[in-house]
Amino acid sequence: MTTTRDLPGLDVSKATLDLLEAFEALARRWTEKINLVAPSTVPDLWTRHIADSAQLWPLAPQATKTWADLGSGGGFPGLVVAILAAEAGAPQVTLIESDQRKCAFLRTALRELGIKATILDQRAEAAPPQQADVVSARALAPLPTLLPLVARHLAPGGTALLPKGRDHATELDAARAAGWTFTAEALPSRTDPSARILRLRDLTHG
Repeated sequence: MTTTRDLPGLDVSKATLDLLEAFEALARRWTEKINLVAPSTVPDLWTRHIADSAQLWPLAPQATKTWADLGSGGGFPGLVVAILAAEAGAPQVTLIESDQRKCAFLRTALRELGIKATILDQRAEAAPPQQADVVSARALAPLPTLLPLVARHLAPGGTALLPKGRDHATELDAARAAGWTFTAEALPSRTDPSARILRLRDLTHG
């Protein structure tokens, strides 16, 4: 188990850090019963999942009022964002997850941590459009498959924050070949040198 509790690029209060550590402990316990994260990543859960999720927070526009996380799974990045949002007083976070066991975990985490967020236990393509200022999705689908879901829930003028691995450039090319246009920034990941955070704006299709 890692003993480093850093959040590169972020300055948060001790109270928020304590909440994130409590969430980490809860995720470890539940992962023994259900697959919240890949078992191989559990020993380094803080860096691989919590810090990796938290780095999305400062990339959102300052005026963000609503945030939708697609395929929230074990709460990465959505529940981490909700914890950071609690300190900031905004935005309102919605977690969309179709796996009922993972939804049970998310509800338990929110209750035990005293954090507010909305949980929609539906597939992203079936959930009511959220018109969110920010849409995030982590390890959900390749970009050509993911962008229709992002577009469904993104408000006009909104921002998508999508963590991607070493094949991010190939995924961007494939999305453009599938008819998507957007303004894209591939921002360096603070937790994985080969990964990027794709920040997409002006998303349209056709």
